[in-house]
Amino acid sequence: MATVSATNPYAGLTTTTATGTTPASGNSQEIAGNFQQFLLLLTTQLKNQSPLDPLDTNQFTQQLVQFASVEQQLKTNTSLSTLVAGAKASTASSAAGLVGSNVTVDGSSAVFTNGAASWSLNPAKAAASAILNIKDSTGTTIATQTKALAAGQQTFTWDGRTANGNLAAAGTYTLAVTARDAAGQSVPVATDVSGTVNSVDMTGETPVLVIGANRVPLSGLKSIGQ
Repeated sequence: MATVSATNPYAGLTTTTATGTTPASGNSQEIAGNFQQFLLLLTTQLKNQSPLDPLDTNQFTQQLVQFASVEQQLKTNTSLSTLVAGAKASTASSAAGLVGSNVTVDGSSAVFTNGAASWSLNPAKAAASAILNIKDSTGTTIATQTKALAAGQQTFTWDGRTANGNLAAAGTYTLAVTARDAAGQSVPVATDVSGTVNSVDMTGETPVLVIGANRVPLSGLKSIGQ
């Protein structure tokens, strides 16, 4: 049985978890994850307070308020987890319904997986020089290529090599293109992709639409046709 000092009601107190016995001052996440530990601490303090210096009424009221707040927070976390799980299931179901549909998506973002990421480019006219910047999820440019672009629809494929020669991690990357013609005039380059959704990849955090050679996050969906 735990022994408790009159001057320090928590001294010597231990709590039992699924992994064994740990000090009451142990990992805060373990305490927050088990609501019963808060009740144990409160009742132990009440039973072992000093007769010469009993717990102040205001302090006791404050502890009760904190106790109730912890209970509400734990219940809120559980509710939020349920809502998130439900939202993910709803999104996956909606994405699956797009298979076979003709869609237009924002092609500036593509998923790098299996050693490649592909973008569909459509310059308004031939560009003598185009700077292609690949950016990660934070907006940081990790790779840059310079090349000429012919007019019309074409595919640009990135092998995942960053500026320092390392292989990028799997994930979603964004392409920004700045192109100019032989006279130095700016050339608009569209990256929108239109086509039929062949399949939907749900192995990642968010569904990915597979449209031919392009893999575009569901968040890039712009329109759905017949």
